[in-house]
Amino acid sequence: MSQTKPPAWVWGLLVAAVFGVSSAGTLLQQIDLDPLLKASWRLQLTSVVLFPFAIWQWRQQPEAVKQQMFERRTLGILALSGLALALHFGSWVASLKYTTLTHSLLFVTAHPLIVVAGMFLLGFMAIGVRKPTRRELAGALIGFCGAALTLFDEGTTQGDQTVTILGDSLALLGALTVVGYIVCGRILRTWMPIFLYAFPVTLLGAVLLLPASFLVENDFAIHGVFGWVQPEFFYWFLALALIAGLLGHTGLNTCLKYLSPLVISACVTLEPVIGSFIGYVLFDTDLPGRWTWIGGAVLMVGLMLIVTAMPSEEDTKDETASVPQ
Repeated sequence: MSQTKPPAWVWGLLVAAVFGVSSAGTLLQQIDLDPLLKASWRLQLTSVVLFPFAIWQWRQQPEAVKQQMFERRTLGILALSGLALALHFGSWVASLKYTTLTHSLLFVTAHPLIVVAGMFLLGFMAIGVRKPTRRELAGALIGFCGAALTLFDEGTTQGDQTVTILGDSLALLGALTVVGYIVCGRILRTWMPIFLYAFPVTLLGAVLLLPASFLVENDFAIHGVFGWVQPEFFYWFLALALIAGLLGHTGLNTCLKYLSPLVISACVTLEPVIGSFIGYVLFDTDLPGRWTWIGGAVLMVGLMLIVTAMPSEEDTKDETASVPQ
């Protein structure tokens, strides 16, 4: 990241990118389709958008990087990352069917709580694993308390959706599985350009979701593998790929060249608020219940404590850039 003052346009891009990633949940809720097939189509079209950028970066790489891309260790980590991404999107998109938009966004963006909990447990069992700081532990405890408070709204509605334990659990599973994607990204992104990492992982995630949809969902038999090309679906998925994917995630990665990862992490923490606002204004999803307001605010305070407690910019760089929605 440059130490000079960032250009004015970077702040505008940051605002647009945060709104872009925050729009994914409410856009997905507008598509009447089984969740696993919906998640696969989302990743398929994102892969199509990423492909030309990946080709462009591939042509720029030295031969040593190209060879390293096909090493067994690299391919294994990419495979694990693709599996984690498939599990993340499958569980999160399913949560949008079984709980409200706000609850889904609150729980799926709570992965810092899981990271801190994992650090706490591994710190006692493994040598060389950093234990969480007191501030990180305090943030995790506050965050888990906030999450528990939101559950008092179980059974309340927000638009056409109802808060359920199942839906919230699926969103939390999405937060848990995205940690695997983050860890793989932190390993490979030390030398691998962003699009050369994102394209194969996204494509693999899309492919892995297809047999799962075939086995358990009815819509697969009706619409098939590439049903997103149908006019009733295409423009929704194109919006997801361009707004949430290209503008959102690519925009955040561009901002990382000029801004501290801490700034971007803090802004991304606002995704449940911004996403709920987009749903309320554009799609009449209504406002969440009282306990969601209270618990969500407490949860976000906990998350903010964690992301501002990161010991160095390097520790947050790839994590911020790699969290998909």
